[in-house]
Amino acid sequence: MTKHRFAKRVACASMIAAGLAVSPASAQQTDGAPKAAAKPINAGDLLSGELTAMRVRAGAKGKRVATYQITSEPRRLPPPNGLCNLETGPETFQLITSSDSQAAELKRLVGKEISVKVDEISCAQDAGQMTEAVVTKWSVVKR
Repeated sequence: MTKHRFAKRVACASMIAAGLAVSPASAQQTDGAPKAAAKPINAGDLLSGELTAMRVRAGAKGKRVATYQITSEPRRLPPPNGLCNLETGPETFQLITSSDSQAAELKRLVGKEISVKVDEISCAQDAGQMTEAVVTKWSVVKR
């Protein structure tokens, strides 16, 4: 015996199967375009993008720490870091604050497009880091 919904289920399953069969073909057409190489970033270069803030729990007691990051176009890091094990290079860069004045400066710029002059940059190493690259020494550039 068959149920009266059997035809609907077969039709739905065939539509899904047809969609899956077509997807790789269309994906190959879009992936066929050559990808632009990521521009390198070195000490002294500018990094521009939107500044976002995140609340991260750090330490043994789980104290909340404000973490700031810039989302930018993919950038290639200088050796030995290279591409940070990514195909196009990192797109998110965590800004490490070394003083309360730097943290206060970033706090008022959250949600805005900013530019920072990069002095030291490396790939993210710790499992708790939410970004792909870490900028340890930097300064905000006024536009």
